[in-house]
This record gives sequence, structure tokens and C-alpha cells, in this order.
Amino acid sequence: MPEAKDNKPFVLGLSGSPVISSSTELLVREVLKGAESKGAETDYVYLNELDIMPCQACGQSPEEEYCFFHDGMDVIYEKFDRCDAIVVGSPLYFDSVSAQTKLFIDRCNCFRRLTPDGPEKFVERIEKKRTGAIVLVGGEREKYEHARRVIGGFYVWANITSVSMITHAYDGFKKGTVAENPETLQQAFESGLKLID
Repeated sequence: MPEAKDNKPFVLGLSGSPVISSSTELLVREVLKGAESKGAETDYVYLNELDIMPCQACGQSPEEEYCFFHDGMDVIYEKFDRCDAIVVGSPLYFDSVSAQTKLFIDRCNCFRRLTPDGPEKFVERIEKKRTGAIVLVGGEREKYEHARRVIGGFYVWANITSVSMITHAYDGFKKGTVAENPETLQQAFESGLKLID
């Protein structure tokens, strides 16, 4: 795995839950703990705190920047440039990712360059290969595969190889219920190890 400037791999964790201390947050942080146990530097971003506008489908590539618009995504772009691995976590709403998660993903559209006159419509801009983990939390009857495909599609777009997925299903409105599930927490911790291996 490529190394960060300080010779430690850098792992970025993103939570798309609007709830502080949610199961999504707890699992993302547990993945980061696993990575830290292997010597990685980590950083956690709570997407709900960032002011992120929706993608405006400009139809042009913004090189050398990632986007024509500057807002909370600037923080993520800077951290993404540095990171060697990433974990994206989201609650499931209507069988898909949260609005916070989708805003972030849509604003990564320019991770590929638009070439309307070339043989391919989009060409890769992200040369650095990264590993990724996915965290999904929802009800017992949710369709987890639908949300996985959204984050998985972003991973393909951004040259990220997914190495694990952690899910936590429960019914009810109590937050942080995964704290009562040591097996799932352990799975998340071990996913952090896989990001570094």
C-alpha cells in the first residue's frame, strides 16, 4: 500500500449519518481503530457538519481542481488526496444511502475527466490506488445491496478496491445499538486491519 508523507498509511473515515454517536459512526470509528492498531494515521469526517451543495452537472472538467465550486467538499478533497484507504459509512434510507452520503458521492463525479470528443466519455483522473471498506446500518427489512451498489459504484469511479463490508441491522429508533453487538464491532475492527494489509 502507498504510504503517507510521514511514512504512515493514512485512512480516511466518512460517516453519512445525521445522528451523533449513531451505529454508523461507531462502526466507522471501529474500522479506524483497527487501522490505527496497524500503525495508520486516521481521520474521521462527520458529513452532516459540512456545507455541501449538490452536484451541478456542469458538463465540463474542472482541472486542475476537483470541482468548480468551493464549499465543505474542499476539506474532503484535501483529505482524499492524502489518504491511502477510506471507509464510507451510511444509514439506509429507502434502501439507499443517506442524502449526506449521496451529496458527497455526487460531488466526486469529477474524479474522472469528461472527454466528449474522445472514444470514451470519461477517463480516470485518480491514478493512486486505494483500499476501501463499506459500513451500512439499517432496518431488518432494508435492501442493503442497493446501498452497497451506490458506494461500490463510487469506489470503482475513484479507483478504490473494496476489501470489506460491515452491516448492522436492527428495528427501532434507539441510536448506537451496535455497541451491544461485540461481534459486529470486532468485524469492523478487523476490516480496519484489512485496509492496511
